[in-house]
Amino acid sequence: MHLQKVKILESTALPFKQKFSPNLKKYLEIYEESIRDPEKFWDREARKLEWFRTWNKVLEWDPPFARWFVGGLLNASYLCLDRHVKTWRRSKVAIYWEDEVGNTRTLSYSQLYSEVNRLASVLRKFGVRKGDRVAVYLPLIPELPMTLLASARLGAIHTVVFSGFSSQALADRVNDTQAKVLITADGSFRRGKLLSLKKIVDAALEKCPSVESVIVVKRANVDVNMQKGRDYWYHELLKTARDYVEPVPMESNDPLYILYTSGTTGKPKGIVHNTGAYMVFNHAAYKWAFNIRDESVYWCTADIGWVTGHSSIVYAPLSHAATMVLYEGAPDYPTPDRWWEIIEKYGVTIFYTSPTAIRMLMGYGEKWLKKHDLSSLEILGSVGEPINPEAWIWYYKNVGGEKCPIVDTWWQTETGGFMISPAPGLVLVPLKPGSATLPLPTIEAEVVDDHGKSVPTGVKGYLVLKKPWPGMLMTLYQDPQRYKEVYWSKFPGSYYTGDYAIRDADGYFWLLGRADEVLKIAGHRIGTMELESALVSHPAVNEAAAIGKPHEVKGESILMFAILKQGHEPTTQLKQELKKHVREVIGPVATPEEIYFVHSLPKTRSGKIMRRVLKAVLMDMPIGDLSTLEDEASVEEVKKAYEEFKKLLKGSS
Repeated sequence: MHLQKVKILESTALPFKQKFSPNLKKYLEIYEESIRDPEKFWDREARKLEWFRTWNKVLEWDPPFARWFVGGLLNASYLCLDRHVKTWRRSKVAIYWEDEVGNTRTLSYSQLYSEVNRLASVLRKFGVRKGDRVAVYLPLIPELPMTLLASARLGAIHTVVFSGFSSQALADRVNDTQAKVLITADGSFRRGKLLSLKKIVDAALEKCPSVESVIVVKRANVDVNMQKGRDYWYHELLKTARDYVEPVPMESNDPLYILYTSGTTGKPKGIVHNTGAYMVFNHAAYKWAFNIRDESVYWCTADIGWVTGHSSIVYAPLSHAATMVLYEGAPDYPTPDRWWEIIEKYGVTIFYTSPTAIRMLMGYGEKWLKKHDLSSLEILGSVGEPINPEAWIWYYKNVGGEKCPIVDTWWQTETGGFMISPAPGLVLVPLKPGSATLPLPTIEAEVVDDHGKSVPTGVKGYLVLKKPWPGMLMTLYQDPQRYKEVYWSKFPGSYYTGDYAIRDADGYFWLLGRADEVLKIAGHRIGTMELESALVSHPAVNEAAAIGKPHEVKGESILMFAILKQGHEPTTQLKQELKKHVREVIGPVATPEEIYFVHSLPKTRSGKIMRRVLKAVLMDMPIGDLSTLEDEASVEEVKKAYEEFKKLLKGSS
């Protein structure tokens, strides 16, 4: 699909379902057919995969628990590997891997198949059987997707813990699942620094009696403690491994993995996804969103420690025999054009990243882009948070050369796959900067008020999902009651996403961030994302963060941080201009009490702004665990900005 100029609608006033472009009308016809008979629709999609035995019922719905393709047998590892190595695709590149300093590995589908089988043989020797849990704490190296596929081959349930998490976070997740085997690495590298993963694992395992065996990949080639009888080197185990392990037939509703997601309160939630419906849903949604073809080269910049990595790096792309890029490293290290260099080198056609990363790279300017030929790109994707229109337009113009549609995907760990998104693989509808556009087939999304009633066009409300879908979570691990309370109690009969949204006159959805990331200002509820988007819409601002501070009269006041674009200097005049700008965009109630200028913000390695760290610095509170922090210097940057502000206050008094 070599697209010419993509039609962008910045704003329209067309009534929904009337006077649409032919593309939009065609998409709505597909969507409405899927809504009329979703079980027939998914029965047809499921038959595009290879099953050991077909199902006897498409859906058993016992609200809020769903069982899909009941009685069907399949195996996720088989779908991602075995069926491809039977064809010419066995010699096709599965993974191009590269690290920050340019070390590379290339694996064909036959090589990936061989490695996965050998690892599955090792796991079986350690007693791993169907239903056992395998914990994974690895950097973004090929052994990470291999481990997931080897576990799935045996019918084991994998739980990946992001390799930026602390020993306590790792221990909590291992103990909750009672994993018997843990796979890790001696270390990894980030911005040229060694991260000692095995030391973190050793500290965690002091509190994890369920772990019997630890398999260690030699990634950093550093000396580590190896406990006899428990710790084993990956490369040594593979020397005597078998070349083939028969994939275990899994009933469609057998669990595939547990992935933990944190809320604003309480312990992390163990999201359980099944095997059959999860694979069917992601196989379909991935094709719709990215129009994957045999000649495509696909790069998702996420870590496999998150659901984006599970669905959009491992299971969906490999089920389509995609050629993928895996990059272990920071987007701007050692130079700000590292990503553009990789796109040019491998001829990437589909590029999928986060708005946070886009805004960061915007800050470096277009000169780094101009050094590279990005003409191979055909589709650009966005994931992880709502993308503000300014970043959308920059991405479209400067990275995609005004020829690539931007697939802005809304989904969650819980949904398993894309829910609201453009679908160039079906029909490319007109795009609007900042809107995720329309729900994918069979997804019934609605925006409601506090009482669960639909809100009018243009009114902010809670995003809910009205009907079950194949990618949905089965339950929370060992806690079905919490599953009911968290997702199904607020609006009985509907799944509560926890996100705010607006639906415009054309039926397009505009996501406004988490409903629990809300400041209460003089009785008004304002989302941090709304504030940050407003500030970033000013031409001088590249990135922003907002937090609330207790206020005797208002309840909370607004404090904001701004990273300026090149060519703009932090001045008192600019600060007042920015305050006025936010006030004009949102309203007087949203006027920031103070704006701090910084060069960096504390973020996790996955790109999430650590607002609790900002709040802790400004309120002289304990900062807490920083194990997931990308750059410690960012905290000092915030402290410095705050100290300078206090000096100004003291001087003015």
